[in-house]
Amino acid sequence: MIADFTWRDAGRTVVFRRDGVAQAVQILREQGVEEFELLSTARALADADALAGAASGVHKVQAGQVPAAAAALLDALSPPHDAGKGARARPLVALGGGRVVDVAKAVASVSGADVVTVPTTMSGAEMTGSHQLPEGAEDRARGRVRPTLVVADPEAMTSQPEEQLRASSMNALAHGADTLYLPLSNPVSEMTALRGAELIAGALDEEQEKRDRAALALGSIFCGYAIDSAGMGLHHLVCQTLVRLCGTPHAETNAAVLPHSVALLAGRAPEVYERLARVLGTELSGLAARIEELGRPQRLSEVDGDASKLDAAIEAMLKRPELQRAPHPPDGAELRAMVESAW
Repeated sequence: MIADFTWRDAGRTVVFRRDGVAQAVQILREQGVEEFELLSTARALADADALAGAASGVHKVQAGQVPAAAAALLDALSPPHDAGKGARARPLVALGGGRVVDVAKAVASVSGADVVTVPTTMSGAEMTGSHQLPEGAEDRARGRVRPTLVVADPEAMTSQPEEQLRASSMNALAHGADTLYLPLSNPVSEMTALRGAELIAGALDEEQEKRDRAALALGSIFCGYAIDSAGMGLHHLVCQTLVRLCGTPHAETNAAVLPHSVALLAGRAPEVYERLARVLGTELSGLAARIEELGRPQRLSEVDGDASKLDAAIEAMLKRPELQRAPHPPDGAELRAMVESAW
């Protein structure tokens, strides 16, 4: 059984605690956060009365893409113009999934606030400094923001219905799987990626009622750490482009594409992906099928993807610099075949 723990990692602290949402105010106080602004959604706020009550202000993150949602909150969450030189914005506490966390990071990139995250999915956003910038304020950004405090409640992180949970789990698994061959891959990122993948697979193999949710959540944290360390590769450039141009949902896109992206990469770097296959309990030849078994993904055509935008998406993928990080970077025909297999 995985015990609760506190992990200090340079300028970041991860507090992994069961019932962490209910204890969030206490944890914030323990870590020196007194006043804060809360960013969230109606769904997440329904179970967080104490956290909302302790906040200086509660701000609901609007639906849609991160740049627009962050821009809508920027004025309310930046220091007032008459606050004086050196004034700092209150810390932002993001309670929600990856979009809420990324909105908080985007706002903080301009306002200078610290970001605290209380994740309610396995997006991995709480572990990375990767995010978009507020629309119209790109030139004011001070750099990318990595959260300084993560309150990881394993029950909250794995609270989605089964189909969505498996999609979120494949998004987490992809964070590890896509980092194993990159120029910045290193022993620590490889270790956390493979251990995270092993934890995720082991938890998903259990019956739903008996599932070790702490193992699932910890696997997500480890894989998030791995991608923050090693960077993004082929799988993520493909999925990000599909989400932005074809309108497919984030987690479901990752789940649908992952078996096919890993199959392509395994053919180019078999010695790397043999290690992933081993921790997932299979052989290299069965790796894609094993990921399909774990994720049970829907096809992208089943989640309202706009197929008319595929040509533009493939063209955009070919222009992404991350493509050159892949061994023997695939051409447009190979990218199309991979995406159409997921479609």
